[in-house]
Amino acid sequence: MLFEQIARNKRKTTLIMGLFIIILALVGAGIGYIWGNRPVLGIVIALIFSIIYMLIVLPNPASMVMNLNHAQEISEQDNPQLWHVVEDMALVAHVPMPRVFIINDPSPNAFATGRDPDHAAVAVTQGLLDMMNREELEGVLGHEISHIRNYDILVSTVAAVLVGVISYLSGIASRYIWWIDDDNDRNDRDGGNTVVVIFKIVAILFVLILGPICASLAQMALSRNREYLADASSVELTRNPQGLIAALTKIEGSDPMKTADPSSAGMYIEDPLRKRQGLTHLFDSHPPTSERIKRLEQM
Repeated sequence: MLFEQIARNKRKTTLIMGLFIIILALVGAGIGYIWGNRPVLGIVIALIFSIIYMLIVLPNPASMVMNLNHAQEISEQDNPQLWHVVEDMALVAHVPMPRVFIINDPSPNAFATGRDPDHAAVAVTQGLLDMMNREELEGVLGHEISHIRNYDILVSTVAAVLVGVISYLSGIASRYIWWIDDDNDRNDRDGGNTVVVIFKIVAILFVLILGPICASLAQMALSRNREYLADASSVELTRNPQGLIAALTKIEGSDPMKTADPSSAGMYIEDPLRKRQGLTHLFDSHPPTSERIKRLEQM
């Protein structure tokens, strides 16, 4: 069950990342089609924007995210128990020791970030340290170290970049779309080329509305899938699902964090803002805790 779930979640991640690339290409093609019937040029522009944004974000995402969440880096002397649990989990996972941070917030939570295992960091709140025993702390940090080992930290960064590029391109298109290629639109209408006009309307709708929505849905689906994978991987590291089950049970009923950066909410082990977007959970950044616990109990 454990290894089947890990393999299944990895396949889902590949599919969702493929969907991201398709959405980006469609948005780029839509912009190129609207701006002079040149979809290939639009796709190239979208890819160039993505590469530039990636080069800006990837060099040091860990420090940037930690600053946004008001996290303070610690050494072994500052909190020996936390340091040693992180060290133990990293050793079992065969990844380098990440940098360790504490967030001064009474709500229990934690997250990992960085671009790869060699440039990773984990952060826990003071509330988590106050509330968890060692077994539960191992479950939580096994989850976060699994995010590092599974390269979730890179996947989430890439996903955020793609969503940002899609939103940026849609924003540009929304400001200039009505002034571009007006002569061609008039010629299409006068020439009775209804099909071309319909395709252009569809392209406009996708670029302005459907593209960003689809990208956000894909990002949320990716985040939820990676949480399931990290839960299963934590059990693989600790050989003790009860630790993580107990930790999630405590975290579930806690108050929202006061210092969490909204753009980083998807990185936390549980939604720090405690926002649920309705019955469908399509826009949730985390799977329901009850479902996560149910899966852990089956291991």
